Parts: sequence; structure tokens; C-alpha cells
Amino acid sequence: MAGKILIVAALAAILYQLGAGLYFMMVDHGSTGRTVRALTWRVGLSVGLILVVMLGVATGWIQPHGLAR
Repeated sequence: MAGKILIVAALAAILYQLGAGLYFMMVDHGSTGRTVRALTWRVGLSVGLILVVMLGVATGWIQPHGLAR
């Protein structure tokens, strides 16, 4: 259960940073580095989430399943 909460929290943080990047882009008009910083955080969080999921599958913490036919 904690794993699902961690993944959902990471996705929420990624979406928040994406929205923050859009907001800063519209407000600052490229005059500050806040847009780049927000989007850098988003990319970092996305890479971290992918690594956590890969680690979870490799250790058996997450059980992948195929599509039912």
C-alpha cells in the first residue's frame, strides 16, 4: 500500500511541477530561470519515478502482469 501512495505522490509532484513551469512561463515571459528550474525538477522526478518502478519490479516489490486475452 505504501508503494502505491509513493507512486501517486510522485505523479502528483510531477504534475505540480509541470503546472508551475507553465505558470512561470506565462507570468515571467522568460525573464527569470523559474521555468527552467520547475521543468528540471519535473524531469528529475520523472526519472526518479521510473528508477523506483524498475527497482520495484527487479526486487519483486511490484508484480507486473500481462494483458488478459
